[in-house]
Amino acid sequence: MSALPQTQSAPRTPRVHLDRNTPAVLRFEGGESVSGELQVVSLTGGLLSLATPLKRGEQVKLMFLIRPGSVLAGAEMLPPVTNTLQPFRFISLGQKERRKLEAIIPLSVYQDITEPNWMKKLRVASDHRYEPRRRQQRNHHDDREAIVFEPSTKFASPLWSSCQWHVRVL
Repeated sequence: MSALPQTQSAPRTPRVHLDRNTPAVLRFEGGESVSGELQVVSLTGGLLSLATPLKRGEQVKLMFLIRPGSVLAGAEMLPPVTNTLQPFRFISLGQKERRKLEAIIPLSVYQDITEPNWMKKLRVASDHRYEPRRRQQRNHHDDREAIVFEPSTKFASPLWSSCQWHVRVL
């Protein structure tokens, strides 16, 4: 018996099923618009509830409002799954819009899919890195000095390798 070939596909982008009513407006090139309701969204596309489905391949500007703010992106309509539900894929999504979408995706779900284990460990280890440190009062009768290595606020970076350090004597 021959085995089926194993394909290495990329993990599926996490989707968020929106709980509340999320209105969406689709604007066509000619200026006409259609309203609908956003049901599901991800970083690559989503699912809209529309009164009547649009043609497959139709390109529109999609506008909707989520908790982090409004999103305006180019979208291509995919074949409808029912008479009222139609998926779409983003064809142009700006960096600001992408960040807004990333903000509503549960971080734990997103990290499990896209982040390697070594990166998770580094994130946990550096969670408290930029919290202000408690300053200890130096005893004036004590001759000892404490040397503290801390990231320079002028050059602070989330990456350890590119962070500039300075020394402070307490």
